[in-house]
Amino acid sequence: MRSFEDVRAHLGARFALTASEPYQIAFDIDIDEERRQGLFLGDLETEGGRRYLRISTPIAPLAKSDAKRSLRFNWEQRVGYLAVSDLDGVPYLHLCENRPYDGLVAAEVDALVEEIGRLADNLERLINLGADAV
Repeated sequence: MRSFEDVRAHLGARFALTASEPYQIAFDIDIDEERRQGLFLGDLETEGGRRYLRISTPIAPLAKSDAKRSLRFNWEQRVGYLAVSDLDGVPYLHLCENRPYDGLVAAEVDALVEEIGRLADNLERLINLGADAV
């Protein structure tokens, strides 16, 4: 996986894309028979020109989260971090992960999609008392 187009081709063959823009795709993964988790993947470039794949998924409106708990969560994680981004004009807590394209392989992308999707669903259940946030 050398580029975002490689990631798009790989995941587009596995999932029905709900959005497909030049530098972003979105799709849902099945968590269980009743729950799905929407994932967004984007292409990032640093000031130095290095490119990264970002995986993100909304968890809950920021108003429902505790900043101190979120920062403790970030400290304890080895994969994934919490950030804030607007969703339809509302600040939402998102679970994110960035990976450089250097050395990125399809199996790692698949594992990240699964891990981030399931972890986000678990966090969403905790914050929203079992309900889907989005």
